[in-house]
Amino acid sequence: MKRALAIEFSRVTEAAALAGFAWLGRGNKDAADEAAVKAMRIMLNQIDINGEIVIGEGEIDEAPMLYIGEKVGNGSGENITIAVDPIEGTRMTAMGQANALSVLAAGGPDTFLQAPDMYMEKLVVGPEVKGMIDLNLPLEQNLRRVASKLGKLLSQLTVITLDKPRHQEIIAKMQQLGVKVLAIPDGDVAASILCCLPDNNVDMLYAIGGAPEGVVAGAAIRALGGEMQVRLLPRNQVKGDSEENRAIAAQEIARCQQMGVEVNKVLQLEEIVRDDNLIFSATGITNGDLLKGIHRKGNIATTETLLIRGRSRTIRRIQSFHYLDRKDTELYRLIGS
Repeated sequence: MKRALAIEFSRVTEAAALAGFAWLGRGNKDAADEAAVKAMRIMLNQIDINGEIVIGEGEIDEAPMLYIGEKVGNGSGENITIAVDPIEGTRMTAMGQANALSVLAAGGPDTFLQAPDMYMEKLVVGPEVKGMIDLNLPLEQNLRRVASKLGKLLSQLTVITLDKPRHQEIIAKMQQLGVKVLAIPDGDVAASILCCLPDNNVDMLYAIGGAPEGVVAGAAIRALGGEMQVRLLPRNQVKGDSEENRAIAAQEIARCQQMGVEVNKVLQLEEIVRDDNLIFSATGITNGDLLKGIHRKGNIATTETLLIRGRSRTIRRIQSFHYLDRKDTELYRLIGS
């Protein structure tokens, strides 16, 4: 993949973040998401690629979301597959909370696992403990293996997870073992990446979150040399075995069969992201552990973007200044309000 595409994709997440930021704290997560989607689509369609969304917001009947199978780019240049989450943390954006991002991962054809938008169990560690995790084993055993490899006691281990009802029992058990648990409301893409950055203080992520977010995070984890194992879980296994959840689970299982992926099977990182010739871009919307959020003064906005090229394992943090007083394009109407 051409090096110049990395900057092009960073401009995509910047635009989506700015569009979502226009709805910061307004309590309308759907409006924020729609604005980010529109901005992302505008920017993607200006790039010299023949692109296809393989991980997105849903199916074609859910437009104007960036849907699975949507063609993007101007039709020239390389064949690129793209996994997107225009706002990872729509509720956090709507409520003005930390750790909201706009994220995108791009690779060649057949780079990314294709799976429905369903629940995914995730276990992530950084490069220094690669080879020590196994999602088939109990979580406690994984904790002890990672701690041993790092030369730490369990009481010195830090694990990040999502503060969700489905995790309360697991959080309590880890705390009983002496493990330090960082429970965040949302945002497992940023949390996964924190495990793999050289200056991190997080040793492991364990969480049940969304499959699209898992694939997007997988791109960054592979580029950074970390390790990730996942398992697709039908809805009734996560949210309770009600009639409604069983019906949704049946649809998810059928979709998985169509896509050639199994539920309840542990998948390795190389099955989630099959090539390291990829680009990952994330732009902060609100301040967080991974990135600074957008700061706006008058018509000037400042963004911070994490840009990773997989093949060279180059990590860049880009600070950009945007003048938002233009009203001559749809994009600037979205981000300049």
